[in-house]
Amino acid sequence: MAKSRRLSDNRVLVELIELGIEARKQKEKTFFDLAERFRSAGDPGEAKRLGDQLGRLVFGE
Repeated sequence: MAKSRRLSDNRVLVELIELGIEARKQKEKTFFDLAERFRSAGDPGEAKRLGDQLGRLVFGE
Protein backbone atom coordinates (compact mmCIF):
# COMPACT_ATOMS: atom_id res chain seq x y z
CA MET A 1 0.00 0.00 0.00
CA ALA A 2 2.77 2.42 0.91
CA LYS A 3 4.72 1.63 -2.24
CA SER A 4 1.73 2.02 -4.54
CA ARG A 5 0.96 5.44 -3.02
CA ARG A 6 4.64 6.37 -2.75
CA LEU A 7 4.42 7.03 0.96
CA SER A 8 6.44 5.85 3.91
CA ASP A 9 5.09 3.00 6.00
CA ASN A 10 4.71 5.39 8.93
CA ARG A 11 2.70 7.87 6.88
CA VAL A 12 0.33 5.12 5.76
CA LEU A 13 -0.14 4.08 9.40
CA VAL A 14 -0.89 7.67 10.41
CA GLU A 15 -3.45 7.99 7.62
CA LEU A 16 -5.12 4.72 8.61
CA ILE A 17 -5.32 5.81 12.23
CA GLU A 18 -6.76 9.17 11.22
CA LEU A 19 -9.37 7.43 9.06
CA GLY A 20 -10.27 5.16 11.97
CA ILE A 21 -10.68 8.10 14.33
CA GLU A 22 -12.83 9.96 11.81
CA ALA A 23 -14.99 6.87 11.22
CA ARG A 24 -15.52 6.49 14.97
CA LYS A 25 -16.49 10.16 15.32
CA GLN A 26 -18.99 9.78 12.47
CA LYS A 27 -20.49 6.66 14.05
CA GLU A 28 -20.85 8.47 17.38
CA LYS A 29 -22.54 11.43 15.66
CA THR A 30 -24.90 9.07 13.84
CA PHE A 31 -25.72 7.34 17.13
CA PHE A 32 -26.47 10.56 19.02
CA ASP A 33 -28.54 11.97 16.16
CA LEU A 34 -30.56 8.77 15.97
CA ALA A 35 -30.93 8.60 19.77
CA GLU A 36 -32.27 12.17 19.82
CA ARG A 37 -34.78 11.36 17.07
CA PHE A 38 -35.81 8.23 19.02
CA ARG A 39 -36.21 10.20 22.25
CA SER A 40 -38.37 12.86 20.61
CA ALA A 41 -40.49 10.50 18.49
CA GLY A 42 -44.17 10.91 19.29
CA ASP A 43 -45.47 8.12 17.08
CA PRO A 44 -45.04 4.62 18.59
CA GLY A 45 -44.39 3.12 15.15
CA GLU A 46 -41.67 5.66 14.45
CA ALA A 47 -40.18 5.07 17.91
CA LYS A 48 -40.06 1.32 17.24
CA ARG A 49 -38.41 1.82 13.85
CA LEU A 50 -35.82 4.18 15.33
CA GLY A 51 -35.26 1.82 18.26
CA ASP A 52 -34.61 -1.01 15.81
CA GLN A 53 -32.13 1.18 13.95
CA LEU A 54 -30.37 2.01 17.20
CA GLY A 55 -30.14 -1.67 18.04
CA ARG A 56 -28.61 -2.49 14.67
CA LEU A 57 -26.17 0.40 14.99
CA VAL A 58 -25.03 -0.71 18.44
CA PHE A 59 -25.17 -4.50 18.09
CA GLY A 60 -24.84 -5.01 14.34
CA GLU A 61 -27.19 -6.67 11.91
